[in-house]
Amino acid sequence: MKPILFSGIQPSGDIHVGNFCGAIRNWVRMLDSHDSIYCIVDYHALTQPYERELLARRTFDAAVTNIAAGLDPSRCRLFVQSHVPQHTELAWILNTVTPMGDLSRMTQFKEKSQRVEAEASINAGLFTYPVLQAADILLYKAVAVPVGEDQIQHIELSREIARKFNARFGEIFPEPAQLVPQTGARILGLDGKTKMSKSLDNYIGLLEDSKAVWQKLAPAYTDPARVRRSDPGTPEVCNIYSLHQSFSPDRDQEEVAQGCRSAGIGCIDCKKILHRNMMDVLAPIQEKAAGLRAKPESVEDVLERGARECGELAERTMKEVRGAVGVRPPR
Repeated sequence: MKPILFSGIQPSGDIHVGNFCGAIRNWVRMLDSHDSIYCIVDYHALTQPYERELLARRTFDAAVTNIAAGLDPSRCRLFVQSHVPQHTELAWILNTVTPMGDLSRMTQFKEKSQRVEAEASINAGLFTYPVLQAADILLYKAVAVPVGEDQIQHIELSREIARKFNARFGEIFPEPAQLVPQTGARILGLDGKTKMSKSLDNYIGLLEDSKAVWQKLAPAYTDPARVRRSDPGTPEVCNIYSLHQSFSPDRDQEEVAQGCRSAGIGCIDCKKILHRNMMDVLAPIQEKAAGLRAKPESVEDVLERGARECGELAERTMKEVRGAVGVRPPR
């Protein structure tokens, strides 16, 4: 029996190459080794300002992009979080065993709160976001959770929540283990300062065409030591080089690294090589996405089947949980 793996992605905007390198590509690699469950976490997207009329479309687009990027529906389950109501039911119960102090120490909560202009605008959902995330994982008794560096703290909290629940109500949940990819765990944005993010508008969308990708790459931040083309640089501190490590073959990586150190090539030359290799990866994904959009019913069928199968698994867990906490069952 394969170990259960769970992970999710927010439909809060275009899925970008950071999502692909740090999450989706690693999900695809684990399809054969794990019983994989992937979720488009639309309820999580509500914790930040969003355009209400776009949420449903972005949820569908996220499904299209994930399938196009390699999530084969015949080898995994893919569904929308809000289509399985047991996620929020379990989240409420887990709220009752989660100390507020633990939530207040979450780095992502602190960072996102600082972006909000007024404290009154910091919603409770943003504060309890990690509890819903723990419910997402524990609902399926997942033992493996592939994450980027920014999510490690949340998985540690999920483990702590599982321990607290089990200690109080009996052993139900396994403690999930985090799987951090060797490469792509943290892809910086085009500003070279913070992680690639839709909310910070420093990203390259997975479905952007070649021209749009180049328009974003051309002015992207590089090694600050390379003020002039003749200045040597250090590829390890350059965000463009980190993208080469995710998209370029070894030969090209060696070429641009040596060219950077010796000032043998300029940053624009380096970016042109990256652009070519990036589009070699992205173009087939974009072609498949176009085919899926032309047959939307096929995507809806995938999401419906995923929600049905995951709903059955979720209800099985919730029967255990309701019995453990002692709530009165319906007649």
